[in-house]
Amino acid sequence: MNSDSKIYVAGHRGMVGSAIVRELRRKGYNNLILRTHAELDLCRQDKVEQFFANERPEYVFLAAAKVGGIIANQTAPADFMYQNMMLEMNVIHAAWQNECKRLEFLGSSCIYPRLAPQPMREDCLLTSPLEPTNEAYALAKISGLKYCEYLNRQYGTDYISVMPTNLYGPNDNYHPEHSHVLPALIRRFHEAKESGLREVVCWGDGSPLREFLYVDDLAELALHLMEHYHGNETVNAGTGKEITIKELTETVARIVGYEGIVTWDTSRPNGTPRKLLDVSKATKLGWVAKTPLEEGIRLTYQDFLNNPMRAER
Repeated sequence: MNSDSKIYVAGHRGMVGSAIVRELRRKGYNNLILRTHAELDLCRQDKVEQFFANERPEYVFLAAAKVGGIIANQTAPADFMYQNMMLEMNVIHAAWQNECKRLEFLGSSCIYPRLAPQPMREDCLLTSPLEPTNEAYALAKISGLKYCEYLNRQYGTDYISVMPTNLYGPNDNYHPEHSHVLPALIRRFHEAKESGLREVVCWGDGSPLREFLYVDDLAELALHLMEHYHGNETVNAGTGKEITIKELTETVARIVGYEGIVTWDTSRPNGTPRKLLDVSKATKLGWVAKTPLEEGIRLTYQDFLNNPMRAER
């Protein structure tokens, strides 16, 4: 890419998309094409095709997605499958139709089997059943990945797919029911501290292991791959380190300053028992995550405090 290349970031107001925009601007890319959902509904094929025909972006970062935690995924699996699959297919297909030079598809580590060998390599995809609590979202992401792969194979495109582990950071979603575990814990403990609650109840038993990647580290990798990586293989994005949900909960409570009791509701689902990515491919390509978890959580909590309206999303 050149500094004046036309670059479209789909989903630029979300956590991932906004981090990619920050990284692009930091590195001197200023010819960015950005559209809000109100300006361009990516689920509308006719609107997406018209947008690409008019703007003719040379490079596309596809970071737009309907996302959420366990509650949201279990409550609305049809919505998660439909909206994600539609927007992915519309954007990728329109990019191909309009001869976009490169496209990068941002997926999720939930595409891998529930009981995949740990750490999970890119080639374990579709080797055994998915985690039931987010199967619909995972199937949509797998479809986007595979469509990029098939376009490369059939038409010689240069599209790449990146599968991040659990992400967190500035501009996250802190909604009490629709958010992922880390921002949900930040909001829960902050509100408990403010209200003087003596007890906070968390789901499951705290035993699942999770890996967390600060979103600005992902953005750095996303840009590095767009600039330097050519290949039809998916690339994992993670830290290679994991923490139990119990340890994570204690860490968030300490950073927020909550001093009450944490109890566990074992009638609620744990989700996948372990989900650690093998990041050796990204490491060999010259990238490594830089932000320690505690530092990242502190930065994310500060973002929460500075932007209270995000808690309402």
